[in-house]
Amino acid sequence: MHLDFSAIFLPQYRTQILHGIEFTVWLTVSSWILAIGLGTVLATMRMSGSKIAEYFVAIYIAFHRNVPVLVHILLWYFGVATLLPANVQVWTNAHNGEVIFSSIAIGLCMAAYFSEDIRSGLRSIPWSQHEASRSLGLTYLGSMRYVILPQAFRIALPPFINHTVLLFKNTSLAMAIGAAEVTYAVQEIENHTFRTFETYLVGTVFYLVVSLGLMFVGAVVGRTTRIPSR
Repeated sequence: MHLDFSAIFLPQYRTQILHGIEFTVWLTVSSWILAIGLGTVLATMRMSGSKIAEYFVAIYIAFHRNVPVLVHILLWYFGVATLLPANVQVWTNAHNGEVIFSSIAIGLCMAAYFSEDIRSGLRSIPWSQHEASRSLGLTYLGSMRYVILPQAFRIALPPFINHTVLLFKNTSLAMAIGAAEVTYAVQEIENHTFRTFETYLVGTVFYLVVSLGLMFVGAVVGRTTRIPSR
């Protein structure tokens, strides 16, 4: 078999790949921010002692962890989007709606995983620290913000990194609704060049390099932020 990568890296295809990388980065970052933010809120609610909040979070997590991410993406793009006001639909269609809804779907889904990571970290904090922070006059939210959550995040960092890599790889599912991320770009280039192996090899290397890079950065951050053994 004769390998030829020259056709894949012609200027028009190179530009398409770069645009795909741009959309992938946008999807990853926006989904990650949503997942971390919402995951923190969910974990805090579940540890608040409120039975109603605990049941709500448990249902949310069960729903998002037991339905495939692809189905969530399709639900948001073909389902939720149709329920929005007409002017909002027009705006999203004019501003890469497929990327916006994919980002929301992936972020909401991964928030369920991040919330469990954070809850695991919260449960590792000795209750005496909760009591000490409250005795200093901090409210429940204040003690969480300034005392408990910073430690919980450091403890939960290893699963954080694993789920961040999973979130990054899940962005490839956005191609199902036409989001022009890397996988979509690679497929389009393959359709034009018919260089199947070379084209998909480029996509494979991209995901491998970025995933390993995220794991390396996570390992470095984990070493520098590790809580010393007592």
